[in-house]
Amino acid sequence: MEITVHSSKSVVPDYYGDDDGSHGGAIIPLSVFDRVNYDEYIFYVYAFHPPAPPSVALQAGLARALAAYPEWAGRLGVDASDGPAIVLCDAGARFVEATADSELGSGAVALLAAGNEVLSLYPSCDGAEELLLVQDTRFRCGSFVLGFTMHHKVADGPGMWNFMVAWGQATRGVPIDPVPVHDRTSLFARRGPPQIRFEHRGVEVKPRDEKPAGSDAIVHAGDEVVVRNVHFSREWIMELKSRVSAEGGPRSYTTLQCLAAHLWRCVTQARGLDGRQATRIRIAVNGRTRMRRPRVPAGYTGSVVLWAWPTTTARELLDRPLRHAVELISREVARMDDAYFRSFIDFATSGAVEEEELVPTADAAEARLGLSANVDVDCLLAIPFPKLDFGCGAPFFFRPCYSPAPADGAIYVVKSFVGDGSVDAYVPLSRRTMDSFNECCYSLPPVAARL
Repeated sequence: MEITVHSSKSVVPDYYGDDDGSHGGAIIPLSVFDRVNYDEYIFYVYAFHPPAPPSVALQAGLARALAAYPEWAGRLGVDASDGPAIVLCDAGARFVEATADSELGSGAVALLAAGNEVLSLYPSCDGAEELLLVQDTRFRCGSFVLGFTMHHKVADGPGMWNFMVAWGQATRGVPIDPVPVHDRTSLFARRGPPQIRFEHRGVEVKPRDEKPAGSDAIVHAGDEVVVRNVHFSREWIMELKSRVSAEGGPRSYTTLQCLAAHLWRCVTQARGLDGRQATRIRIAVNGRTRMRRPRVPAGYTGSVVLWAWPTTTARELLDRPLRHAVELISREVARMDDAYFRSFIDFATSGAVEEEELVPTADAAEARLGLSANVDVDCLLAIPFPKLDFGCGAPFFFRPCYSPAPADGAIYVVKSFVGDGSVDAYVPLSRRTMDSFNECCYSLPPVAARL
């Protein structure tokens, strides 16, 4: 599959001819949640059946969506207090037009799901100033692929999704819903007096020179990292959940809890870690559904994500029943409620971060290094794909991507487009670890005695 790029242009917000619509370089300071989010681009690829809307219609819709979401047409900068911010300069987003020399049949989709061919379907961020870059690739069969390159400092996954849905709505000429909410300060104001009830050092932030936990256990250093798309059928998942529940009574567990625990164990086993080695699984927790006073509006445009870090040793993880790992994950995620998120706000605005020169644990380079004995699971099971419609219906294929290279252990869990309740997990591991992982990834654990 050969991709030919034909044009690359900047699309600026269309304020419907209103001279007062632009923001004249206004500044939006990044919130405490934005500041600890990943300082890097992330990449998504969506494929759609024909009839494809004309490229000019997509560009016009993008211009209208950028008027509603001017952050994506801005640039990263600083505010008056030298804090990180988004400058609403209306500089625009990058729009790339391309064609493929093949049809997007089942064989091509399989290649996109499993191989590196997908790398040519979204724009590179090398040297980019734009916060949003999009590539529209047309295939000979009439299908088209939209590849997104989006900066994570602007928004979390739900915030990015809201913008993509808004672009589709603007292209179809329907009102944008939910209505964007841009206020990044009043929603996350510090309480008086502050109530810092949890430890946030070593969780969301850490000393600048402190090595990430687990970075002393580099596994197969220098080996190539490869990505495998592991397909778990609905029946396999139901059996996995049934076995976990059978170990501990009537309580049911979510698909993510059970599958994340299973993947954590499989990766740990495949890596051959020393039994005394500490291992952690990092799971993103969405604060939008957890914060209560005040609630976060559905259309909020920034980030409201923190991370749970269930931790144990390799021996305990592998020797104890699967339900033990599921319970570790369940407890850590459950404790991150409204009180936890508010505690983080109070801590992050207390001055301690600046005084102690603390940096986010989500820093890209540090996070990748820290995965050497750990696993990161990003759950995308809740994405409502039917809402993403540019006039030709919902996408029939989706893949999260990695650039410039996948990080060993950074896993995406995605709802399968087979539509039968099955799940796909994109698992990047060193090639030698992957060989061992392949031997155990479908092995169901025996039902252990009740804990």
